[in-house]
Amino acid sequence: MDPGLTPSQTVGPFFEVGLTGKQSIGRVAGPEAAGERIFLTCRVLDADGVPVEDAMLEIWQADASGNYPSAKNSQRQEHAFRGFGRLGTAEDGRCIFETIKPGRVSGPEKVLQAPHVNLNLFARGLLKHLPTRIYFAGDPANEEDPILGLVPEDRRATLMAQPDPGQSGAWYFEIHLGGDCETVFFDV
Repeated sequence: MDPGLTPSQTVGPFFEVGLTGKQSIGRVAGPEAAGERIFLTCRVLDADGVPVEDAMLEIWQADASGNYPSAKNSQRQEHAFRGFGRLGTAEDGRCIFETIKPGRVSGPEKVLQAPHVNLNLFARGLLKHLPTRIYFAGDPANEEDPILGLVPEDRRATLMAQPDPGQSGAWYFEIHLGGDCETVFFDV
């Protein structure tokens, strides 16, 4: 007789219990934060293109000047710019982060990276989170980014958020967990 799966054997169906319902955690930058305000819609799809309704996305990013939040100025930044957000996906696989477009970050050897948002995806069936990055399509700095340069050219589009031409400041990013359009995930 099969005893069935237990929490120690799989992340689901128990994963949803740990998801946050607090939408305020999706506000990475408040109205008083300096920089270009954006709404970043992320949508998670499985290998068959079906929305994943119970994934959790965590993002962290630099501010408009390319600086990550630090303990030194956490009091001031708490309301204006948190630099971190976490949201669960809805039935259609979407969640929307309210933030600002990040500035260029200085990477190893002082090489500037293109504006990007770091993302970790958690979902049922995954024993480890999937890390990736969200870049902004059309940004000229993408050509110089050392991390993006490591990704084969034909796969870079999977890391690009696209602007919504009908709505100022709105960006859209699809995360595909498999299939022909599978998003590039990093082994970090």
